Amino acid sequence: MMRRFRADLHLHTVLSPCADLAMSPDQLLATAKRKELDIIAITDHNSTLNCKVVREIAADFGIVVLNGCEVNSQEDVHALCLFEDDHTRDEFQKFIDSYLPQIPNKPDYYGYQPVVDRDNQIITEIPWYLGNGLPVSLEEIADFTHYLNGLFIPAHIDRPINSLFSQLGFLPKELKIDGMQLTRYADEKHIRKLYDIHSDISLIKASA
Repeated sequence: MMRRFRADLHLHTVLSPCADLAMSPDQLLATAKRKELDIIAITDHNSTLNCKVVREIAADFGIVVLNGCEVNSQEDVHALCLFEDDHTRDEFQKFIDSYLPQIPNKPDYYGYQPVVDRDNQIITEIPWYLGNGLPVSLEEIADFTHYLNGLFIPAHIDRPINSLFSQLGFLPKELKIDGMQLTRYADEKHIRKLYDIHSDISLIKASA
């Protein structure tokens, strides 16, 4: 019998400005364990820098952790980019660093952006606001993700903002995707019909 795995491929840590300061790596993993998840992906906004620490302590919880990032394109479309190893993750971080606008974060307004260690001690804080769109197209982001053998998945496509359909209104033929993500309460049949999504395209659900 084929084994089934429970996964959530869209999770933020304390690094994301939209996240709560209580979303430390250990608390995130404890919550995932409580929800009986087997696989999770760390997908902070425009950064991979807390992936490493979550992966370091994940063995204590018996959970597989994928390196990832939720990227915001110049079209203001959010997409999940997932990577198979630390090398490709680090190469993608270099890509982000080369494009992230150097607009100072306002912690009191947007939220704090700390990179932490396994003891939840702050190593550094990212000074530039991570919620900004990168001045690079969605297609270019997808192409570079695939160049690194990663997976490219447009995020929360049923949302009225920052989604593929809210921003573009359609799936461009030239955009190579590995699936699409729905929010947890979305009705898959309704969304497929609403946006004419072919049955060959995999849809996943995630918490964010």
